Amino acid sequence: MLGVGPYSGHRQEILAGWKKDIGDLAKCPNVNVKLGGVGMTSFGFGFHERDAPPSSEDLAATWRQYIEPCIEAFGANRCMFESNFPPDKQSCGYTELWNAFKRITSGASAAEKKALYSGTAARVYRLTVP
Repeated sequence: MLGVGPYSGHRQEILAGWKKDIGDLAKCPNVNVKLGGVGMTSFGFGFHERDAPPSSEDLAATWRQYIEPCIEAFGANRCMFESNFPPDKQSCGYTELWNAFKRITSGASAAEKKALYSGTAARVYRLTVP
């Protein structure tokens, strides 16, 4: 989802089509989603141009419109958070990024949080997580 160049100023229009496409993609049971990378400058949020870095509250408020539709479409058991550092570092700090994810998922159940933060990744990458 680009927010710069010819896509600048068309966020809501593009977002509507993207949500439909995400819903269609979620119908494929073999597809899982990594949630992250939204700190990259190509999203066009302009965080890298601010005098002060964004807070986790700022990030959560901005990123929610991308993260929540993915979780709703795929379910927590097919989504996993990722940091995408260092590219996301252009817009925010590592701590603020993870705290933003925590804010976005504050209403999720313990089982959903386990899936989002470790379970889905462990299953997809065949990892043993204690």
